[in-house]
Amino acid sequence: MKKLLENLGLVKYYDEKLTLQTVLQINKNSVTDVPVQSPSDLPWLYLKRLMMLQRTARSVKCSSSEKTDDSKWDDDQDSAKANCPQSVNPLDVLTAVFLCSDSFLQQEMIMKMSMCQFAVPLLLPNSDNNQITLMLWAMRDIVKKYRPHSLPDPSRFVEERIALSELPLVSFVRLGRCNISKSEILNKLLSNPQQHTDIFVHFNMDCGNINKKISNGLVEMAWYLPCGIKNIDVFPEPVAIANLRGDIRDFETQYTFLCEASAAVFVFFESQHLDSQLISVPIRKSSYFLINKLFFVGESNNDNIKATVNKLKLMKNNFIFKANQNDADFVEKFHSKLQDAIKSNNHKMSVVRLAEIARKLKILVDEDAEECQRAKKFANEITSKINDIVQFKEKELPLQGEILIKLAKLEKEECRLKKAGERSIEDYKNELLMQKKELRENQYRINMSDIMSCFINAISTPERAYFLKWLRITLENRSHEVLPQLRQLYKQKCQNICENKTEIAELDKKISNSSLGVEHFIREMSQLYEAAVSLSEDALSRKQLEHLPKLCAQLLLDGFSLELVDGDSSNIPGKWITSVFSELNALVEPKNKIMVVTVLGVQSSGKSTLLNTMFGVQFAVSSGRCTRGAFMQLIKVTEECEAELKCDYIVIIDTEGLKSPELAQLDNSYEHDNELATLVVGLSDVTIVNIAMENSTEMKDILQIIVHAFIRMEKIGKKHKCLFVHQNVADVSAHDSNLRDRKFLLEQLNEMTQAAAKMENKMEIKTFTDVINYDAETDDHYIPGLWHGNPPMAPVSIGYSESVYALKRHIMKIFRDYKSSTINEFLQWTKDLWTAVKFEKFIFSFRNSLVADAYMKLCTEYNKWDWTLRKQMHTWALEAETMILNHGKFKNSKECTVEDVHCNLLQEAESELSKGQNEIIDKIQSYYEQGEGHVELVESYRQDFINSVSSLKTELSNSITRKLDAALSRRNGMMKVEVIKKTYMDTMEKKVLDLLKHCREKKSDMSDSMLDEAFEKMWQETVRTLSYTGLQTQNITTRVFFHLRKNLESRGSSMAQSLDKVKDLHNQGHGNFVVHKGNFISKKLYSQWIKTVQEISDNLIEDCREFVEAKRQSKDDYDDTYIREILNMIDEKLKGHEDLKLKEDFKLSLKLHISGFASREFQNIHNQFIQENNPQTALENFKQSYHSDFIDLYRERDQCQKKADEFMSNCIKPALERYISENLGMEMADKMVIGENSAVFGTRITFQISVLKNLLDEFKFESYFRFIKSYETSVKNFIFSKVKKHFTAENRMFKLEEKLLNELINEITQAIEKAEQDSKKNDIKGFIENICKELENKLVIPKDSVDKISTLNNANQKKFTECLQCSVKDVEKSLKASFQKADFRSKTKHLQTKPQDVLFKRVWGCGEQCPFCKAPCEAGGEAHTKHFVSIHRPKGLSSYSNIYSNELVTDICTSSVHSDARFKCSDTNDKWHPYKEYSKIYPDWQIDPDSSIEASAYWKYVMAEFNEQFADVYGVEPADIPKSWKKITEAQVKESLEKTLNTNSLASVKLTS
Repeated sequence: MKKLLENLGLVKYYDEKLTLQTVLQINKNSVTDVPVQSPSDLPWLYLKRLMMLQRTARSVKCSSSEKTDDSKWDDDQDSAKANCPQSVNPLDVLTAVFLCSDSFLQQEMIMKMSMCQFAVPLLLPNSDNNQITLMLWAMRDIVKKYRPHSLPDPSRFVEERIALSELPLVSFVRLGRCNISKSEILNKLLSNPQQHTDIFVHFNMDCGNINKKISNGLVEMAWYLPCGIKNIDVFPEPVAIANLRGDIRDFETQYTFLCEASAAVFVFFESQHLDSQLISVPIRKSSYFLINKLFFVGESNNDNIKATVNKLKLMKNNFIFKANQNDADFVEKFHSKLQDAIKSNNHKMSVVRLAEIARKLKILVDEDAEECQRAKKFANEITSKINDIVQFKEKELPLQGEILIKLAKLEKEECRLKKAGERSIEDYKNELLMQKKELRENQYRINMSDIMSCFINAISTPERAYFLKWLRITLENRSHEVLPQLRQLYKQKCQNICENKTEIAELDKKISNSSLGVEHFIREMSQLYEAAVSLSEDALSRKQLEHLPKLCAQLLLDGFSLELVDGDSSNIPGKWITSVFSELNALVEPKNKIMVVTVLGVQSSGKSTLLNTMFGVQFAVSSGRCTRGAFMQLIKVTEECEAELKCDYIVIIDTEGLKSPELAQLDNSYEHDNELATLVVGLSDVTIVNIAMENSTEMKDILQIIVHAFIRMEKIGKKHKCLFVHQNVADVSAHDSNLRDRKFLLEQLNEMTQAAAKMENKMEIKTFTDVINYDAETDDHYIPGLWHGNPPMAPVSIGYSESVYALKRHIMKIFRDYKSSTINEFLQWTKDLWTAVKFEKFIFSFRNSLVADAYMKLCTEYNKWDWTLRKQMHTWALEAETMILNHGKFKNSKECTVEDVHCNLLQEAESELSKGQNEIIDKIQSYYEQGEGHVELVESYRQDFINSVSSLKTELSNSITRKLDAALSRRNGMMKVEVIKKTYMDTMEKKVLDLLKHCREKKSDMSDSMLDEAFEKMWQETVRTLSYTGLQTQNITTRVFFHLRKNLESRGSSMAQSLDKVKDLHNQGHGNFVVHKGNFISKKLYSQWIKTVQEISDNLIEDCREFVEAKRQSKDDYDDTYIREILNMIDEKLKGHEDLKLKEDFKLSLKLHISGFASREFQNIHNQFIQENNPQTALENFKQSYHSDFIDLYRERDQCQKKADEFMSNCIKPALERYISENLGMEMADKMVIGENSAVFGTRITFQISVLKNLLDEFKFESYFRFIKSYETSVKNFIFSKVKKHFTAENRMFKLEEKLLNELINEITQAIEKAEQDSKKNDIKGFIENICKELENKLVIPKDSVDKISTLNNANQKKFTECLQCSVKDVEKSLKASFQKADFRSKTKHLQTKPQDVLFKRVWGCGEQCPFCKAPCEAGGEAHTKHFVSIHRPKGLSSYSNIYSNELVTDICTSSVHSDARFKCSDTNDKWHPYKEYSKIYPDWQIDPDSSIEASAYWKYVMAEFNEQFADVYGVEPADIPKSWKKITEAQVKESLEKTLNTNSLASVKLTS
């Protein structure tokens, strides 16, 4: 035996038994047919085929043993083949596999063998220890259905577990060598002439002629079970057949056992051994064995046989001789003798009773194992209490049934709010919550029953697998007493639904109530857990039950199925499923990747059998237990296949049969079917739609449900594979001949898809393939009927198992092209899908956490790309602006005008922007192609983000154009001034030099007073000779008014008429701007609307004043771009408040007011610029410098240090300060975006939650009121505080200023060194100009100051360079000292680009607000097609009150949009409109329904706390706050915020205040 086990590669499994889980694993051989090269492959091929119900399972042989050479004549050929080391007898393979398998694999093998009509082992010999085992446990799972002729009602049938069936047993044994093949005769005897089945392995089968090595002594058992049709049945009543392998002379124990157990024993004998003592053994050993039970079968009669018969007193009638008969005649004779033998002996036996005989004969019984018996005792403790199933369920499993059904209905009503009527939505939700709480309290008030304690204890023991199998077997035995007849009656009544409606509905309920399976106990366990986790965390009963999910997770890994959807209450226990999957993930991590296969189809279409055959799983298939709800099982994928299939486990989901519409109407299960289909389709990677051809009409109705489910999944980007399986199609040409049917099916699917798409509001969907990956050529599988012939004696059809095998191969191939999910992601899908299903209607798409996470990751990435381009273009624009402002100062500008530079820079900007745009689009495409982070779920947003890039380019282009246009205008103005200034300075330089020459020509030294007097005289004379040709003062007010008119040109004639009444802006913009009632289109809610609009106006006016002040600080001349920018700012702001329906008159009055005060300020700015840049004034400013230079030159003093200091302080230092002012703000914003605050400013959603967290920490009514009513101001204050907190900590502001300054100081130093090396210009003027040229790309250096430094300069260049380097250090030191000295607010006030403004723009988004609660939109990108908000608010916080009671409204948008409530406003023309159809009024908004208490818990808490204050400030009555809101704690609010954040970003981000 050891040698054979080594040969078969099973040695290690002899002690460490092979398990069912190991056999069912998906490995490289699961879906490939590699030729068997060695005997070690034979057991695996046998198991693989057996699990797939292939009738060729026993025909396993090595490919090398198949080769024969007929050219050689060899008398010993047969014997040589019989002893070929590569060949193994099938019975040896079977025996070896059984000896090396654990009891559960043995049980599964015997069940599969029974389905294939193979004889199964009854007595299993072990030649290693000479032990024999009776396989009672292994046979426990076989259930047979048959119809004996003796039944009084021919329509009834018997369904029972074969191990319990009391049947006559007929045994067949061999004495010596007999030339009649016992097994072959048995096969013919038990087979219908039209339906031959090889039940027993015989000599003429593959390798049947190979000598047996370990299977002699094996007793096999088979059953003949009649179908009730006389012309087909071989025997009218059931009969059990036992067949002993080997000679009874070698196996006396087995022979004795069979003689004692059997109603008749047929001995196939060799004539010379007939007088063997063994013939009398049973008579001697058994007290009730009769000699007439022995029958003898031989080839022919002779004298020796006759002598022996007389000697032993054997009955001559009990001898059967074949003689010259053919097999047909002989079998008929044999059949007649066997019939007579059974009739004459009433001795019947069950396998259970056979075990008693076995024990007496010292034969082991597999069921006697200690762990099996302990488990049986546990199971009996439970089942012994069952008298009436209905009463048992009510008493021992009280948490399910009515309580659970009510809870499920309440959960759905919480989502659908169908019965709210006229009540407040939030009050009604609170009422539902109280009812739910009461039911939960009822649940945990009920003590755990003794039965459930026993159940939980049992599954906590090592023998839990035995226990659960015992429990299932025992419960099914109970069900078999009731259910088969009920189901048969149900089937009959369904033939005529119209007439039997009431009976069918009652029968359906009766079947459900009479069903009791292991799932009911697991379901009770889940409800115990759900009730317990509703308690506080430190509750004792909660702690006692916290281990239950882990137990269940372990059961899943052990191969047991888990109820995903409770079919009775149509519900998913959310907390239970969450905990089970979390424990499962913990047990398998990191190997937690899964693929999901689901089957859908009508009732009794063979779905479970299909899955069982394909994957070897064990879903319920008998009529005693039918699938209800949805169950799942795990199949392990071996390491060698993980990479190929991209997963560690395959999840198989089996669902209950979907009902036809006629049946569904009887119990309102159409909704349940719809929910179930939507859920499982959403969870699946591959959905198998099972179509039984006899149910094809019903299936068309069911397909509508499935098509709806597929469309709903397509909406969220989940477009996975659909396979159609057509069962009971046997023709070999089925695929070709059904081409027409396939086309017809596809046409119908397309029609259904269009109809469903219309209902789901997805008009762009036209065909079935728009929503699912389906190919009519490859994705239809035709599978023959399960049985080859008439059951119960029909084996599984070879065509069925082969077709299912082909389907399995196809599915594995599909997996290679799909991306797996983790267990946690699968859990999240399940929860979110179920939530969406409960809401009954997928409004736009449901807010799935994985979708939200994928969207958030994409937003985060996009924001990084957006920010990079913004920062890059900001830097570029500053440099471009500097180039324009420096044009012509230090380089010859004759070849290229400033207009040319401006034009070239605009082209370059367009090029840079296009390049940046293309880079971001490439990154978006690449991000989608990489497929990370479930990006396929946000495919629908791809174009939105691409459009956003285009919007970003347009925005930046407009901004840069405005900036460069303004720079051009400023430079043109300055160039005129610079020319005049240069003329003046050149004149003055000449005069000073002339004076110097004149003074030196005098013989005597001149005193200082004399020099002063001479200089003053020269200065006055020169100034008088200079003609004034400076800039002319312009009327800025008129220019502003002109641009205002231009802005309003497109507003129509009425606007033009109103504007004509305004002559100028002199009387506009004085005092405060006041909003009047006449400014509104709507006549409702005047006071509140006026407050709102007044606040918007005040904020806008303040923004415009800040803009004007910034322009004043820049000290540049007024430019028309200023007023255009202000008017654009007003238009943008008012566009964001279109919901207020403001009249054009209001817009005109606001623009007039702002333009009025702005025009006067701009006039002042212009006048100041004219004054400061007056050439004469500038010359006067330099008078002291000229005087000083004159004295120095006369006295021949060294000017090096003085000129160096002047150059640095008058030219370089102002340029440095300007540069830092322009760049510091953006750098600060960059640090906030990419630094430790990146979580806050990463996306709009994370920013919103950070703001809410900050408000919660402050928790002041004023803060909340400001946030709601003055969102922009409030948020800007928050941002400023964040920026201030960050940069005042650890001296960060100074460090950043220092960094920028150091970079520039390095550049200045390098410029000095480079200018020093230029040999072409050796004078000071050229040296200074070279320095300025090197720096002109970064610094805007004042030309007149540089010109002044260059004049009257006698400094030595080398020494000047040294002095300049010292002066650089002094300026650096001086600036750093000023950085240290200035406070944060004063620094930021004078920044050209304010960080809070940049950051606000980043998180502000589109500026749209929810039309109901006014919460700001958080959608990513600028060009999104839908606006959405994570946390909506109670509408009362935005001042909405009930028009009848005048109380603040507590309703929240997310509740309203799935209720039957209505609203009216100016957008609906003051007509009532259903909230459910809000998208018709606001098509750009997506408001996802959410009825949970967690939804908007933040704002519920706020409103409950500040209800009185809000009512007071709005001048209305306080709201009637729901009780549940008052119970919300701060901890729950914070948890709710974290949950919202983590829903949108699985990268856990902790918020900082």
